[in-house]
Formats: sequence, C-alpha cells, structure tokens
Amino acid sequence: MEQRLGKYEIRGILGKGAMGTVYDARDPVIDRRVAIKTITLPDPSDTEAQDELERFKREAQAAGRLTHRNIVGVFDYGETDTLAYIVMEFVDGNSLKGVMEKQERFPVAETVRVMEALLEGLQFSHERGVVHRDIKPANVMITLDGQVKIADFGIARIESSSMTQAGTIMGTPAYMSPEQFMGQTVDARTDIYSAGVVLYQMLTGERPFEGSMTAIMHKALNTTPPRPSELSVTAPAALDEVVAKAMAKRPEQRFASANEFAQALRAAFNGAGAPSAGASGATPPQAAEADATVIATQRPRPPAASPAAPPRAAASPANATPPARSKLPLFAGVAVAAVAVLGGGGYFLLAGGDKTPPPAPAPSVPMPVTPTPAPPPSRAPAPIPAQIPAPAPVPAPAPAPAPGPVPVPAPVVPAPVTPAPVPQPAPAPAPQPVPVPVPVPPPSPVIPPAPAPTPVPAPAPAPSPPPAPQSSAAALRAAVAAAIAPFNCALIGGDVTDQGGVVVTGIAGPDVAPRLRAAVQAAAGTAPLTWHVGSFTASYCKVLDTVRPIAAHFGDHPGNLAISLKGGAVPLHDTDSIVPRVTVPPFAAYLQVDYFAGDGSMVHLHPSAEERQIDIQTPDRRVQSLHTTIREAARTFPAGAVVTLGDPVTCRCKPEEVGWTVGPPFGTDMILVIATSAPLFPHPRSNDDTSDAYLRDLKTAIEAARRQGVQIVANAVRVDTEAR
Repeated sequence: MEQRLGKYEIRGILGKGAMGTVYDARDPVIDRRVAIKTITLPDPSDTEAQDELERFKREAQAAGRLTHRNIVGVFDYGETDTLAYIVMEFVDGNSLKGVMEKQERFPVAETVRVMEALLEGLQFSHERGVVHRDIKPANVMITLDGQVKIADFGIARIESSSMTQAGTIMGTPAYMSPEQFMGQTVDARTDIYSAGVVLYQMLTGERPFEGSMTAIMHKALNTTPPRPSELSVTAPAALDEVVAKAMAKRPEQRFASANEFAQALRAAFNGAGAPSAGASGATPPQAAEADATVIATQRPRPPAASPAAPPRAAASPANATPPARSKLPLFAGVAVAAVAVLGGGGYFLLAGGDKTPPPAPAPSVPMPVTPTPAPPPSRAPAPIPAQIPAPAPVPAPAPAPAPGPVPVPAPVVPAPVTPAPVPQPAPAPAPQPVPVPVPVPPPSPVIPPAPAPTPVPAPAPAPSPPPAPQSSAAALRAAVAAAIAPFNCALIGGDVTDQGGVVVTGIAGPDVAPRLRAAVQAAAGTAPLTWHVGSFTASYCKVLDTVRPIAAHFGDHPGNLAISLKGGAVPLHDTDSIVPRVTVPPFAAYLQVDYFAGDGSMVHLHPSAEERQIDIQTPDRRVQSLHTTIREAARTFPAGAVVTLGDPVTCRCKPEEVGWTVGPPFGTDMILVIATSAPLFPHPRSNDDTSDAYLRDLKTAIEAARRQGVQIVANAVRVDTEAR
C-alpha cells in the first residue's frame, strides 16, 4: 500500500478485518498520531457492498458529531479512487474485552468507575440523537492511563437519518436488547440494556445469556438470568436491582437515561437508596435506524495462553500435540451483526405481552358492575362466570387474569368491593349500575347482545379467537418450512412469533441465501419477516448437507443443542484462543466437535487423541474441570450442561495442553457439533483425517445411529479469523 493516504502518513497496520484495514498513521500538519480505518470502494452494481459503504459513512457521521472524553474521536472522512477512509483518534490501550480476558474480574469499585465513564459517554451521545446499538466490551476502549472511551459507531442510529430497514437485526446477540431481536425501532434504552449486560459481565465474569443466536434470543425475550450476587461472592447484592432494571425486558421499565442508570449505580454502591424510576425525567431520544460502530483501534494483544505456531496444517500428526493446537485458525464469526447458528430453533416473543382482555368491561352501553358469583359458577365456553345474587358482593375467582396493569376499581360502583376487585379497564359512557345482576352468558363471543345487563360481559375480542390464531400460525409455519425444505447447503431455524411475524435464523451458502430469502418472503406473504441468515465465502455445503437430516429445522423449539464461542460473535485474531462452548441437549450425550477450515483442512476438537482441558457446568451451575486423557476422551455429558473446551483460564496444565489457537490462513471457518446418546465412532478420530474422508464416514455413522434409534442432533457455527 502507498505510504500516504490523502495527507496522512501511513506508519503501519493496526489490524485487518473482513471489510478493511486499520492503519497507524500521522497527521503531518498538526503532528498528531491517528488511526485510519479503510474499506474498498464497491462496484456500483453490488448493492450489499454499497450498503456497507453507506454504513461506513454513517459511522463517520455518527461519531464525527460527538466530541467527548469518553468517546473515540473521529477527525476526518475521505475517499480515493479505490478506498474510503475514516481518520480517528489513536487509542493507546486495550479493549475492555481484552482486559477482562486477562484478569477475569474487576474490583467492584473499578467496575463502577468504568461503568460511570461509559454511561457518561452514552448520555452525551443520546443527547445528540445518536444511539450506538452495539455496546459490548469489545467496543469499550481503556487507555493506558485508565480512561474509558466508546468506539465503533458502525451500526449507530442517527436521529436525522432516514435509512431504515424493518426487520433488520443489528448488534451482537449476547448484548442485544429484546427489541433489537424483534427488529423493532430502538432508542437510547437499547444502549442502557446493553450497558446492563456489560455491568453483569464485569460483576460475574459471565454474560447473562449464552448459546446459539436462537438460544440467546429465546432467553433474552423470555427468561431472567441469575442475580450477579448469586454467581459471584464479590458482587454486592445492592447492585442486583440496578442490573435487573437496566436489563428489563420492556424499554419503559428500564432507566430512562444513562444518567439515571449511573446515579442508581453509584447510590447502590455507596449503600444509599437508588433513585426512583423516572427521577431524571429524561426521555430517550428517538434515533434513526441504521448500523453503527467504529472499530476501536486495538493494539496487538500478546498471544493467548497457548503459544501457537501460526501456520495451519490440515493433517498434523495426532501425537504432535503443540503444532496441532497452534495451527488451527478459528471459526468465522458472523460479521458485526451476530453469530449465525445453524439450525437454531424457534423465536419467542416477550412473555406476558398483550393478552385478550379479561371479561370485565362491557361491550356496549351497560356499565361495569361488581359481580357476585357463586363459588362453583357454571359458565359457557366464553370466560364469563355465571352469577347468583348474594348478600355480600364477592368478585369471581374464575375469570381470566387481568391484563398487565394493576387492578383499578370501577369509577361508579353501587356496592363496595370487599376482596380483590376485578379490574375495570374503561367505564362505559352511560352509567347504568345494576345492583343485582342477572347473569346472561353472551351468545356470541364477538359482539355480545346488549338486551340484558350482564355484570361481566364478554370482551370484544371474544374468547373463541385463540383457535384461529393458532391455526393461522400453524399454516404460516408450515408454509415457510415447506419453502425452506428444497434448499440444500443451508441449515435454517426460526419460527413464527406470537404476533404473526416470521423470524429466520441460520446459515446458507453464498448462492443459496438470496434465493432462500425470496422463497421465504413469498411464503410469508404480508407477515413481517426478520432475516438473520449468515453466509460464507468458502464452500461448506458438504458439511451442511451431511448433518442436515439431524439438525433442528424451522419451527423446532430452541435450546436442544447450542454451539458458540466463549468470547462471543466477534472475529478472532492471530494467536487468540479457540474456546468452543456447547450446551448439551436434554439427554445425557456424547459430543463430537469438529473444526473445518476454509482451506479444506479439519481438526477434531472433541473427542481427541490428545489431552485437552474441559469444563462442565451443570444446570444447577456447579462447575467441574477435567483434564482429559486418551482413555477418557469419549464420555457422556449431563443433560443441559454447558461444556467449555480448551479454556486457558481454568486449565492447570502445560500451555500446549490447553486447547487451540488461531493461525493463518485467515477467513471463514466452521465448527460442527453432534450430540448422540451413544458414541458416534468407536474410537476418537485421528487428526490425519481429510474432510472428504471424514464426511463420508460421518454420513455412514449418522445413518447407522438413526437406524438403531440413537438420539442424535447437530448444530454448527461460523466465525471469522483475522490477522492482528
């Protein structure tokens, strides 16, 4: 490359990625050291690449309007005949992710300090209409003197931007908010949720939700993680509520601003009462939907615990332990957005969402009155309790539960309500109290007749609609599954949401993905489509097609078998440790974990003929660390356990016995995991295997296992590897 870029002198390379390169440079006019991020200008006919260029420009626009001590500064944007570039502040330090990987836990006081600085930067950004949308440790820089700076505004959303694509998921799964997963419009509270996840991880050393893209999505939408104080003895219980509020499922239940979050955190840390919700009165700005994040310029990190030998060999001798571990470049993580998990499961909406209103409000003129049902009411299919006049009015225990809001007594009620009142959402305009109602079940669930005043008439939405939506969802699910079925070279998961949308996740070949999306869109019709299918540059079609019969499909429940990386869905760099994390399906299972490289080579990660570190976390969160030997390499793992392979943090062993590290060539690779109730192969496979030979044997073994009734399921993940 030329020694100058515009007026800037190029000194060296700080890092390379799938989209471009980051250079160490100098501004000769003012003698300032800078970092320059570049991407290649795309062909005008390449719409996908043009989108990336627009995102790149948006990154410059988003960060360029923000001058703050806690935000990496952007100084300039320019283009040459072949490149577009952003000139940024040079950050002499490391990312929060890199720091956490070295020391695992932060002292609580340091955690609070870092979070306050992060939230100060976010408050400044939000006040200027910029929502980051990808807050995570890799995008938080810490300088050598401890200053905290937010980086990577590549998927930021700018208030004035008109660039919006409905149903697009942007962000990193483990840190994404529920509204991001659902493809909804985001605001400042999305960053507050992600910052809450970062706080959780700093307090506990773990992310609240792990697993595949689909598994994380399901957990983020429907489950509550353990409290930080339950996982770490150093995490103060006083901070539990702060984390829980920041990570609330619904945006309106979170802190209204980053300042409010910071105040609550400081108050809890000091032992004082946290400010009440909404104390700041701040309203999160509505930012435009786009994509954003500036690659924080990281200095090359020292090699991980395993001193890898960079060159990768496809068939390294099994007994040559150190080279085999060091040659393996790691998986290709789905670019900025998220891990593309093969064959993930369904997509679930927030539990406790809008429900059919309870039978409290009158459908027409009669005003709601206090019901007086008998203990064993006799009722029609509609949820309307039959009532018998009684001296003391008692609310019916049987009606359907009230909607989300707290029960509110009826505005005009002739008789007092003694126990818990039935919620009265909206009084009818013409009050006509009926002291002693005569129960008349509505003949129609849609529009109940108005002749006889009924104390608790059926709501307008009618109790019988449930079968219709279920039928409609089932038909839509079947239609989409049928559209996906004919496509080879793809592992596709997802499901129909409770609100009638279609969510598709997984991975597909580069030529398959566009045609697959068109087919799914046609099958979905007018239903909203959220598309999260990753692609790859190398051909892994034979791998996908071999395991497709045993992989989860569209409409299957998530969580059966998950594969991810300990560090999350981010590109791995030269000498980084490769630490696969597998969630065992709901049966005690043997695991076969294989790594396929873009150059056609492969390595068996587990079971292996070599010793490896294995950590097993059972569903009750107890952790067992093993250093496997050849004799015990093939073993069963408990149902639902999380198995981590080759973690340098927990291994009390020789560096070369830890696991695997990244080396060249770099690009897109894949990890495949298969869980079975009986061993798939009688002995651990040799790393002398070639991909073609192994896949032939694997196909035969899968067919034999299915004939014998062995429980078997497969999943896979792709990740990117890059030079530093």
